[in-house]
Amino acid sequence: MNSPAPDHARISVIGAGPGGLTCARILQQRGMAVTVYDRDTGPDARNQGGTLDLHADNGQIALREAGLLDTFFELARPEGQEMRQMDPTGTVTFHNVPAADELFKPEIDRGQLRDLLLNSLRPGTVHWGRALDTISGPADGSRRLHFADGTTVETDLVIGADGAFSRVRPAVSPAVPAYTGVSFLEAWFSDVENRHPDIAELVGQGSAAAADGDRGLFAQRNSGDHIRVYLIQRVPVDWIAASGLAADDTDGIRALLLEEYAHWSPRMRQMISDNDGPYVDRPIFALPVPHTWEHNPTVTLLGDAAHLMPPLGVGVNLAMLDASELALALANVATVDDAIHTYEKTMLPRSTETAKALEGGADHLLSADVPDFGDDGDTRS
Repeated sequence: MNSPAPDHARISVIGAGPGGLTCARILQQRGMAVTVYDRDTGPDARNQGGTLDLHADNGQIALREAGLLDTFFELARPEGQEMRQMDPTGTVTFHNVPAADELFKPEIDRGQLRDLLLNSLRPGTVHWGRALDTISGPADGSRRLHFADGTTVETDLVIGADGAFSRVRPAVSPAVPAYTGVSFLEAWFSDVENRHPDIAELVGQGSAAAADGDRGLFAQRNSGDHIRVYLIQRVPVDWIAASGLAADDTDGIRALLLEEYAHWSPRMRQMISDNDGPYVDRPIFALPVPHTWEHNPTVTLLGDAAHLMPPLGVGVNLAMLDASELALALANVATVDDAIHTYEKTMLPRSTETAKALEGGADHLLSADVPDFGDDGDTRS
């Protein structure tokens, strides 16, 4: 079967995260039809996670191609670029305050970014409640998507934008994510200026990090007077159950954490113990480095589905840049097959270079020199 022209192809994006939605938006802007399938039952089915920074040299490039950069700047928080580094006593050892006109990597809540992209699409573009199970059909012919609800769809191109545990990835690669040995435990704080003023002062308008070599934390100011704190530990992936606790045993987990962080100052321990509601366990996984695959004329990947890395400020940015480059390739070449070749020729070397630079980076989150990793640690698109 000859590869179809992109403007006559049935294009299916799996995953309505920032990468998948960016790809769909740019395709529609270039006059091409696209359908997005997502396993969530609707756009408000779950919390989208914390804040993230969009960089001028990747994420913002994608938004410019999508015609959404000006709207992004209306929503973004440039003051969120402030970064504090502290020691376990709460003493500030490094403090970066952005200039008034600094726009290299302003922050935006992940939910706000998702809504911006969703609202830019034509009605009906996203089909909710469609969890992909498998893909069948020949690599060089039309593919059939099999969903968990028993329905199927015929398509000419499958774009896997479905995150860490992608259901599209097995069509091109046997690779699976491996646990890095480092886990995040997320804690939420609401109405912080009134209810948690000391924590609000510690964190400032952006992010604050601290570590002692064995454990750490990273706190982020979100919009709406919220702060999220990620407690970072080198632990077994099942550490909560191995401690005889359940994931919803907030009091038990809190007591265990206070033992682990016993030598930290009382002021810092507020960010461990005074959270509003339960903790959220987020073990950190990564794909093998390098992760590449043999070219497939009907399936490709972007974002975490293609190159899952430790959360060091590149995940969403690379996903959106991938999405932009893939959509532009589809808009500018003769066939779907040619577009995938063009896209992967750039994406795979770039992601390999970045993944090599960040390999083992999860361990650096526990060092006294915790980097500004920006993304929210949510590895599910």
